Amino acid sequence: MLILTAEEVRKALPMRDAIEAMKRAYGALSDGRAQVPLRVQIPIAPHGGLTLFMPAFVQAPEGESLAESLAIKVVSLFPENPARGLADIQAAVLVLEPESGRALALLEGSSLTAIRTGAASGAAIDLLARKESRVVGIIGAGTQARTQLEAACTVRNIEQVFIYDSHPDKARVFANEMAGRGPIPEAVSVAANASEAVQEADIICTATTSPNPVFEDSAVRAGTHISAIGSYTPGMQEVPADTIARARVVVDSRTACLEEAGDLIQPLRAGRFDASHIHGELGEIVLGRKAGRVSADQITYFKSVGVAVQDAVAAQVALDNARRMKLGQEVAF
Repeated sequence: MLILTAEEVRKALPMRDAIEAMKRAYGALSDGRAQVPLRVQIPIAPHGGLTLFMPAFVQAPEGESLAESLAIKVVSLFPENPARGLADIQAAVLVLEPESGRALALLEGSSLTAIRTGAASGAAIDLLARKESRVVGIIGAGTQARTQLEAACTVRNIEQVFIYDSHPDKARVFANEMAGRGPIPEAVSVAANASEAVQEADIICTATTSPNPVFEDSAVRAGTHISAIGSYTPGMQEVPADTIARARVVVDSRTACLEEAGDLIQPLRAGRFDASHIHGELGEIVLGRKAGRVSADQITYFKSVGVAVQDAVAAQVALDNARRMKLGQEVAF
């Protein structure tokens, strides 16, 4: 079995590879070539934690030689961990051989999750944002926001970035750390408020756990693309209902988003629109079964709550690259 640390996962899964992997993963999901059971949640009540088990099997398209993927991610959320000197999110991904079920690799899962989540947004931006997009507004300054920005700058020639976080110190650290890194421009500015971060943006990325919309609908210009990767429970809401009502709505998974995404669930319950307002899954656009953006002034909105098919395909790509790059430690198993 090959063991890959967080740093080795980052080396083995560059953002451009991860974005193409997400397109394949979403295509498989929408094409019925992925087995993705509902995630199993186990509350760890004595320690205030929650552990989730997310398995997936992805088949290659008929007649193509792409690798199959079989994996399970175990991710734990323990809010009290920082007091113990540990990250609040702990994760690992076990990759299995589809032909035999043999354990092939164990990958550090938090780094893989951050990359694949950013890459999902990158795939959506590549398929939905205007080609001439030059300005990105980021709401949230955590780990996920970093990979959101990297992904946006990987698929578009971004010249200016605005970052806003409710904790200004975190936003300043983000700006200093990310400016000029890889495809990211040097022009990364801290916005005084959320409206300032989004009002000039061609692309908006939200990565928060906010229970309320994080910007005003009036701040969103025609032609903007929004990638929303927070709001992964019914009680969270990042994007105003008015914005979603006037946008072309694309999701990672209809089933998952209608169960988990507060951005959609709350307006649906309020009668602002019905489920037919969801234009389609991103995989349907990948497969050419649904159109993406149809005009320069259209607002597009991508909602992702995360599905295990992303982890399975990303882990397989990372494993293949790691073997080629001779990364990781082989252990007898």
